[in-house]
Amino acid sequence: MYYMHTCIHKHIIGINICVNTHLYIYIYIYVLYSILILPNSLFMKTMEGSAKAVKFPCEVCGSEFSLKSSLKKHMQVHTGEKPYSCEVCGSSFSQKYTLKIHMRRHTGERPYSCEMCTATFSQASILNNHIRTHTGEKPYSCEVCGSAFSENSSFKIHMRIHTREKPYSCNMCESSFSTNSQLQNHTRTHTGEKPYSCKICGSLFSQNSTLKNHLRLHTGEKPYSCKICGFSFADNSNLKKHIRTHSGEKPHCCEICKSQFTQKSSLKSHMKIHTGEKAHPCNVCGSAFSRKTDLANHIRIHTGEKPYSCQICEKKFSMKSHLRNHVKIHTGEKPYSCKFCEASFAERSTLKSHTRRHTGERPYSCQICDSSFSEKNTLKNHIRIHTGEKPYSCEICHASFSQNTTLRNHMKTHTGEKPYSCEFCESSFSDKSTLKNHIRVHTGEKPYFCNFCQTSFAHNFSLKKHMRRHTKIEPSMLQQVLGI
Repeated sequence: MYYMHTCIHKHIIGINICVNTHLYIYIYIYVLYSILILPNSLFMKTMEGSAKAVKFPCEVCGSEFSLKSSLKKHMQVHTGEKPYSCEVCGSSFSQKYTLKIHMRRHTGERPYSCEMCTATFSQASILNNHIRTHTGEKPYSCEVCGSAFSENSSFKIHMRIHTREKPYSCNMCESSFSTNSQLQNHTRTHTGEKPYSCKICGSLFSQNSTLKNHLRLHTGEKPYSCKICGFSFADNSNLKKHIRTHSGEKPHCCEICKSQFTQKSSLKSHMKIHTGEKAHPCNVCGSAFSRKTDLANHIRIHTGEKPYSCQICEKKFSMKSHLRNHVKIHTGEKPYSCKFCEASFAERSTLKSHTRRHTGERPYSCQICDSSFSEKNTLKNHIRIHTGEKPYSCEICHASFSQNTTLRNHMKTHTGEKPYSCEFCESSFSDKSTLKNHIRVHTGEKPYFCNFCQTSFAHNFSLKKHMRRHTKIEPSMLQQVLGI
């Protein structure tokens, strides 16, 4: 009995000791927390509160900063102070961090990598903007027109379209621009600086974007495609111009005659018709032109240069537009249709000339004999009847001609070439017009009518000979008088 009592008593004492021990431990932990941790947390909260309360304002622009050191860095924006210099190129910066970023241009360091592609960047902000090209996120929206942008800088530049703000002014002229990059590109028109060079052909350019477009001439890359017709282009600006051929949009209007144009450059060229300005003279013959491109095309008449080649038949041309029109011969494309008949043409100019057959319009007049013509080239050829000019010479027999087509036909008398064959018989001819006259022998067609007696003829020269009976005028003068 005593033994049981003793055991029970010891067990109770043990429990008391155990409970007391745990109690002491809890008290000890609470004391440590009160002394070490709690005061520090209260101190941090106090500091946070005081930080929110204290602001360091800029006396120049009113911006506020929570740290005095941040205000000092900001003040360098106003003072222009740039104490941090690059040892490689000498560029100076207002902040040490900006210098650090700049140094990566020299070292090539790109510590920020895109997890979606292999692209790397020198700055975290550029990486963030790049990621939006994958996600399609455009968090910056214009409240005026609803346009959205992935970068804040692009949004700010866009807003200047609505405000018409142009804060960047040229020191050499009165031009002003909405972006600093536009100003830099413009300044090079004054200085003539061309810092961007092509590694393939050595050509120099004032803008990096122009160099990129130029490189596609070598690579053949045409990344911009028309969704309507599938035609592709090397640069986006040409695609935009092309789309206007489908939409018919002509946003550039002449304030004098109200003519409208699809391109701003076309409007500028058109304005020189009103001003009479021809600022680009030829050093060889003295001819002057309103556009630099027209002068470049003209100079090739003197040099004989033909830089544009057809990839199908290798025929060469002095102008790119001539090559484009020529290619349509191979493709059979005739996009310009006559509204009076079912005829279609590869060139717009040919359609205009054809339409005048229906309307009877003859806008080109001779100042010597008052004859009028539907085409400018026909007038030029006609004037040579008066002047006796024969600018086209044969290198073999030195015969001279007033028209280039006549010279080409003449050259075939030396080569013996007869590329035009009759489908009715085995006859062949050196020029197309002779073939047409020959075919009338088979068809009996007589398209030339006498205005006096209505007699018809198969050939123009036969009509001229007949007309002498009525008019007693030499055949060479009939073209001037009757326009035949």
